[in-house]
Amino acid sequence: MIAIDWGSSSLRAFRLDRDGHRVDSRRSDQGLLNADGRFAEVLETLIDGWDDALVVMAGMVGSRQGWMEVPYVQAPAGVQEIAAGMCRLQSAAVQRELWLVPGLSCVDVHGTPDVMRGEETQLCALLPVLGPGRHAVLLPGTHSKHARVVDGRIERFSTFMTGELFAVLRQHSLLGRMMVDAPLDAAAFAEGVAMAERDGSLLHQLFGVRTRALFDQLLPAQLASYLSGLLIGNELQDLDAHSAPVHVIAADGLADAYLSALARVGRTATRHAEDTVARGLYLLARARELPM
Repeated sequence: MIAIDWGSSSLRAFRLDRDGHRVDSRRSDQGLLNADGRFAEVLETLIDGWDDALVVMAGMVGSRQGWMEVPYVQAPAGVQEIAAGMCRLQSAAVQRELWLVPGLSCVDVHGTPDVMRGEETQLCALLPVLGPGRHAVLLPGTHSKHARVVDGRIERFSTFMTGELFAVLRQHSLLGRMMVDAPLDAAAFAEGVAMAERDGSLLHQLFGVRTRALFDQLLPAQLASYLSGLLIGNELQDLDAHSAPVHVIAADGLADAYLSALARVGRTATRHAEDTVARGLYLLARARELPM
């Protein structure tokens, strides 16, 4: 089968054998925002030369702005419930069997809805291996997700706009004007995480990024790292305190930052590769009993 992770900005394809092992993979920048509605054309170009009949897709491709909207499955949910929500996509332009994975939704204690698309498929890859009990899974990104898994099911989750807020402040705020492009500064990042642990408002702490530069407590090359640590540290204040260790699914650079921050706040963590999405898509296809 072919497993597709189609997000807002990126697109990844994995060719899997009958046991779910990766045979090949490809990547494209034709995510939802760049595909411009040319979903069939983009897909065919990306998987040209792969003759597998079954294509299973997850992510924003199944959103309201995507190829076809697939309704969210309500949490708590496991692999079976998410697989039951999968929808077949009919396309005259693509002569393959196309299936879309649903997103997941939940409601917080205040009655506010939360959603994910794509991350639920990454979580499906972990559910069989986490075992019984309560587990915290952290999926960093533009919109970071904190998921609580209980006895093999995704019980609830929360979304944090950490990555997007960092980008907005870095590119479009007074804070960003004082920064220069530089590699991650581990010491400045740790200072930001430590500041987030202290009592006080994030809105006030953010202005301290500017004043620490004005009074030469931080160099321009350290400011982005300090800001990153401050935002990630604040995000981690909401991490489930009753689950240990934390499981982190992220690309290497982002995973390194979060594991460093988690260690700083006294939490042990287990790293999982970002491409667990391919395994999740395989398990969902098997649960749905799709022909391979």
